Amino acid sequence: MAIYTCGHTTPDSDSICSAISLAYLLNSIGREAIPARQGPVSPETQFILDRFGFEAPELKTEFAGCELFITDYSDRGQAPKDLDEATVVGIVDHHKLGDIETSAPLECWIRPVGCTNTIVKEMYDYHKVEIPANIAGVMLCAILSDTVIFKSPTCTPKDIEVVKELAKIAGVEDFGALGMEMFTVKSAVNGVPVRDLILRDYKPFDMHGNAVGIGQLEVIDLAIFDGIKADLQADLDKVRVENNLHTACLILTDIMKEGSEVLVSSENPAIFESAFNCKLEDGKVWLDGCLSRKKQIIPFLQPEFAK
Repeated sequence: MAIYTCGHTTPDSDSICSAISLAYLLNSIGREAIPARQGPVSPETQFILDRFGFEAPELKTEFAGCELFITDYSDRGQAPKDLDEATVVGIVDHHKLGDIETSAPLECWIRPVGCTNTIVKEMYDYHKVEIPANIAGVMLCAILSDTVIFKSPTCTPKDIEVVKELAKIAGVEDFGALGMEMFTVKSAVNGVPVRDLILRDYKPFDMHGNAVGIGQLEVIDLAIFDGIKADLQADLDKVRVENNLHTACLILTDIMKEGSEVLVSSENPAIFESAFNCKLEDGKVWLDGCLSRKKQIIPFLQPEFAK
């Protein structure tokens, strides 16, 4: 039986690229594997796939009866709905440990680094498998994306080291320029429906029994949202109500100014204000230096729900 390698419900570049890189590794060591994705491909991810000659992984949302190697998450809220009917054989992830439970032992590679593909590179090294140039290319792009070209506080020396190694394999002379190309593509929002923007990089969380949804858009100039910010805020309210969420947030990150404006819709906005010692104005606030949902939003917001 083939193992499906697959990331979270709203896949970003790391989720899709790690599914591809992990599947190639597993096939190389004699474990038949097929990369998959649970959702649509973002413009940035499509740019990466096109750049290195890949088709998007198979779209698959049901895994009952299948073997599954999870990439880039371990929270049940980001898993397929029929997860309990699948056999989880492994997890490779760089986030906090989530609430997925299994009925049998499994392989786990979980590291406090900036990107899942950094860990997949360690797996290649462990198994002594040579990385093809095109696989190295998608891996390094995923790391550049997740670490915001090394600007994110989630970035570690290991991520930088791995990018340099992968760039040599992929034949990429200027990975910084490649990273800016990616973020330029990521910044294109003209004509995109606001709901698609909110859900482009969106993750659901259970925070002490409260349903919370957090999306993030990383761009090179926050001014591109000036004409649609009110529409984003209004639709964020709709997302919260439609999904029975306590709180919904959209993080608008300016990678050049190295900060984020956060749009908030909540049953109790005081929880967000307490978490970040701030005052929301018209449902939003600027958080200077905030680039990471994983490290600078969730660890502060989640404990507030326990009070």
